[in-house]
Amino acid sequence: MVHRKQASVYDLARELPAYGGGLVQSEVAVLQRLTHDPERPYVVVLGGSKVSDKLLVIESLLPRVDALLVGGGMCFTFLAAQGLGVGGSLLEEDQIASCQRLLESGKIVLPTDVVVADDFSADANTRTVPAEEIPDGWKGLDIGPESVKAFAQVVSGAKTVFWNGPMGVFELAPFAEGTRGVAQAIIDATGAGAFSVVGGGDSAAAVRQLGLREDGFSHISTGGGASLEYLEGKTLPGLAVLEEVRS
Repeated sequence: MVHRKQASVYDLARELPAYGGGLVQSEVAVLQRLTHDPERPYVVVLGGSKVSDKLLVIESLLPRVDALLVGGGMCFTFLAAQGLGVGGSLLEEDQIASCQRLLESGKIVLPTDVVVADDFSADANTRTVPAEEIPDGWKGLDIGPESVKAFAQVVSGAKTVFWNGPMGVFELAPFAEGTRGVAQAIIDATGAGAFSVVGGGDSAAAVRQLGLREDGFSHISTGGGASLEYLEGKTLPGLAVLEEVRS
């Protein structure tokens, strides 16, 4: 909650003795490790629904990372930015130009195959198709097995990994394998010596729901929105007020 200027976070800290607790301190230490000279190669894995939700963090991270892997619903706007049809998949047309600009970095890796369905449900008809062959009316709801292999290959060479956002609709069994496969690749990289951070929110929920080892990651953040805003370079009110009262 340190990213919100609420009375309990900000105003009380200005009027009463206030200290950052152990959890806040550990979170900040981890995020500083991601932003101040991280060990390379540095790979970021981003998923979730909308490009617009992650645009600022992508713009902030791209100059710092060696590769940025994009899955989830947001990948379809990037695919559309390459001139591909995305069927009935989630698409933010107003973000296509931004995606085209971001792709110019050469660091963004997109899925090459996707799991599509004729309905948003656990019992929908599904198939795996190349990313450039999504049928009209079908929705992309997960990255495909070849994309999982490609993403895992990039992650396997990383020394620092930050992951925020699922690769598909992991809550429904037919669309959970992309998230499971990429998460396992991060666990494997961690076991080989990489420093890995799960950026809270849906990613942390996916780890639990899919039965993955929480201790397989170096750190699972408790602050999804706050961690993203920190990585965007924003001033977080809850941290700023602690600096203020100390000075």
